[in-house]
Amino acid sequence: MRHPRLFALLLATSALPVAAQEAPAAPETPAVPLPAALTAEEMPPVPLALAEQARPYLEARGAGFAGWDPNTRAVLISTRFANVSQLHRVAMPMGARTQISFEAEPVRGSYAPVKGDVIVVMKDRGGDEYYQLYTLKDGRLALLTDGKSRNSMNAWSNDGQLLGFTSTRRNGVDADIYVMDPRDPASVRMVHESKGGGWALVGFAPDKRTAYLADFRSVQDADLYTLDLASGAMTPIGDPAAEVSFSGFKVGPEGTIWATSDIGSDFQQLGRLDPATGGFTPVSREKWDVDGFDLSADGKTIAYVVNEAGFDRLRLLDIASGKVTRVDSLPAGDIGGLEIAPWGEIGFSLNSAKSAADVWSIDPKTMQLTRWTQSETGGLDAGLNVEPRIVTTKSFDGLEVSGLLYQPDPAKFPGKRPLIVNVHGGPEGQSTAGFMGRLNFYLNELGIGVFFPNVRGSTGYGKTFVSLDNGPFKREDSVKDMAALIDAVRADPAVDPARVGLTGGSYGGYMCYAAAVQLKDKIAATQCTVAISNFVSFLENTNPYRQDLRRVEYGDERDPVQRAKLTEISPLTRVNEITKPMFVITGANDPRVPKSEADQMVAAIRANGGEAWHLVAADEGHGFAKKANSDYAFLAQLMFWQEHLLGE
Repeated sequence: MRHPRLFALLLATSALPVAAQEAPAAPETPAVPLPAALTAEEMPPVPLALAEQARPYLEARGAGFAGWDPNTRAVLISTRFANVSQLHRVAMPMGARTQISFEAEPVRGSYAPVKGDVIVVMKDRGGDEYYQLYTLKDGRLALLTDGKSRNSMNAWSNDGQLLGFTSTRRNGVDADIYVMDPRDPASVRMVHESKGGGWALVGFAPDKRTAYLADFRSVQDADLYTLDLASGAMTPIGDPAAEVSFSGFKVGPEGTIWATSDIGSDFQQLGRLDPATGGFTPVSREKWDVDGFDLSADGKTIAYVVNEAGFDRLRLLDIASGKVTRVDSLPAGDIGGLEIAPWGEIGFSLNSAKSAADVWSIDPKTMQLTRWTQSETGGLDAGLNVEPRIVTTKSFDGLEVSGLLYQPDPAKFPGKRPLIVNVHGGPEGQSTAGFMGRLNFYLNELGIGVFFPNVRGSTGYGKTFVSLDNGPFKREDSVKDMAALIDAVRADPAVDPARVGLTGGSYGGYMCYAAAVQLKDKIAATQCTVAISNFVSFLENTNPYRQDLRRVEYGDERDPVQRAKLTEISPLTRVNEITKPMFVITGANDPRVPKSEADQMVAAIRANGGEAWHLVAADEGHGFAKKANSDYAFLAQLMFWQEHLLGE
């Protein structure tokens, strides 16, 4: 059945006599105005009272570290003051955030290393991901690329003179490699004609005569090459036929190559790479993935981050001695944007359950931590937020899977409470223990718990684990993992097993649709965002630059056997089995999961007499980046869950 409130209203008005219909109507409940870019289909208006109640949670913001200004020692940050995130400078710790970009779309970028005389930024239009590169000066952008193709900023040369980037300008599909001096747009030149959408320039040799390229074929397979920039000659580093993962790359001042790789290990380790032989010598011996690192300009220090089951830890490596220093004074959370300044200070952003994302630095000589920003949390005391605990269980085949469980304060919300299961995208992603932001409203105000499962195919648990869902014949094993984890949390004495909802976006949106079909006895309702409903139509219609990369993960719809299996496991194939209410959120400009994936699912559910709310943003892509849109979407989700989990 469609939305019961609307359906009942239609029935009631059609049955009334004319005189009764002309009687004065009851005053309408004040509603939140629908933003101009949004279309709300078959869903009720959002009550203004709900927005007023949630207001503080909508006003939290974070600050992401975007780099150092080499000349003034200020930091560049990304934060939002108005509708979208923009770049700001902070001249001193806890100083004013001075906005320097003023665009209608989100902007991200960095200073040129060493020189610091130019800022290069990326910006798309309406979430279409057709990024253009610009220089930013005096609040204005100057276009560096063609204004039409998809461009991605890659690596700077160590001296900040050259910038590598990829562009699809040649044929709209392949990510060719270009090099330019951004101070002179006419200097741009293509240095490698690529085949595929996963290419990137990952570094320059110190003399800038050689560049290093990577062809990222999947999260488990990256091929590295050296490229002679004068002749165009390209030489493989190691064996391109080998399935090897690389996820980081830095070139020292003397030419030493540092990288993270899973060569010889189930996890990503930090080590030296020999470009002549492809040999990799690990210098870290962590039991978890090294997720990111940076190398100091003098080549003496490396700062790196270890992902310990979803909790990031910072390490400092003295290269000469091999000594590793743990930075244990930071709260467990998410660390990003790691960059070592020319003078040695290490900058990064950090968020945790009890703190929004903010910018920090550490002096490796004194180990003194400095906080540069303190982002607002809508006046709320973030220290009162709950922290997660890890839940583990065995799946159908004995594989151990886990997730992060946040539960409301039992003193405030006694007894068994509802729960929302929130599935990450990717599938090569991972839910980690960071700041929950507006999701804290569920925990602190509604008494609804939140659980983040990390099923097989998630990163962070080793290359064997991440490969266990590859291809169409293993795909539904991850759904079985989700079922096992839902059973585990439903058995928790603080969880009401009859009031469990499930949400997810992108690949997590597929899992959301799949749960609506296969796990309907375990869940009360679903909320699915930018979600894959049919693997065949998704693979046929996702942007061409992504098709081959996604076929590696999901399967090849051009192969008859795989096509048949992809059709069989697609939620749309079994849409007649969906019996619980669903709320679908879509970005009309999504280049990854086209809007048609949502349209066909919503239409099929409604054709079967089911309830399917649908919220569409005309100016968004793969997720909502604009505050006005994301606020309304969040409030609509609150309204959906209040009805289907709280019975309000």
